[in-house]
Amino acid sequence: MTGAHAPGRDAGHGRSPEHALRRLELTVVRRLDGLLHGQHQGLLPGAGSEPGDSRVYVPGEDDVRRMDWSVTARTTIPHVRDLVADRELETWVLADLSASMDFGTAAMEKRDLVVAAVGAVGFLTSRIGDRFGAYVIHGDQIHRLPARTGRPAMYALLQTLLDAPRGAPGHGPTRLAEAIDLLGKARRKRGLRVIVSDFLDLGKNGDPESERDWERPMRRLAARHQVLAVEVLDPRELELPDVGLVALTDPETGRTREVLLTPKIRRAYAEAAAAQRAATHVALRRCGAGHLVLRTDRDWVYDIAQYTLRHRRTAHLAGRHPTRRAGA
Repeated sequence: MTGAHAPGRDAGHGRSPEHALRRLELTVVRRLDGLLHGQHQGLLPGAGSEPGDSRVYVPGEDDVRRMDWSVTARTTIPHVRDLVADRELETWVLADLSASMDFGTAAMEKRDLVVAAVGAVGFLTSRIGDRFGAYVIHGDQIHRLPARTGRPAMYALLQTLLDAPRGAPGHGPTRLAEAIDLLGKARRKRGLRVIVSDFLDLGKNGDPESERDWERPMRRLAARHQVLAVEVLDPRELELPDVGLVALTDPETGRTREVLLTPKIRRAYAEAAAAQRAATHVALRRCGAGHLVLRTDRDWVYDIAQYTLRHRRTAHLAGRHPTRRAGA
């Protein structure tokens, strides 16, 4: 599988930003269109919530909670009412462009991957008429880009992300919890909500098992909307190379410290990183959000496609076996 190009990296090699965005759109349309939104069911497939036509109940396959009692009473034959996917939804994305995103040791930087993920969701939803808007975390500010329809509006939104200057270190922790809370309170119309961040949060008092600050607002958001959390990673955030003495800088606080990367330290770092990522996965599941991991050293288009196909198969099986879904 060939790697997908990042818009920011293209712009950095002398190509115009518009050329980079066109290339991103072409990548999305060629490789993902018709796959992620095959029947207006979004990145996280589901049965929808709008009532559709009634049909005869099939024991063992249909959910009794969808029983159409009025038709059943008139015909004396059990009927269920199918659900169809919502139409004219609003898709909103929360893009984390804090200082920790200005980092990358592989094919692209993390901020390039953020733009690619936003573009993938945006181009697909805009092609079926959904309005698309964004909240952007940049430095110590949270910016709102209003929801609009159409290709020009999508280009303008992505151009804003590309033009965002790199975040200067020292702004403190990312305001992710506050931004999720704003997203949930300000945009009441239901639809898809996508949060793109590295979720670099150690929990309270540095304990990865403790509740994150963003968990409660994420749960409130997922109670009304379809939520997908896209975790952006670089391989050097998971393990350190054997290079001896290095100077490490925290992009959120600006603090710098020299560390000798001995085998013991590298092993402890890898274990701590794995524990933090596992705890993040558990926290997102507690919130009821989908969890997609994109890495700077992997083909992000392939990972999105594999995630979507896997969850569509899961949703299909859950729909056929309601008892299995209840016990999952």
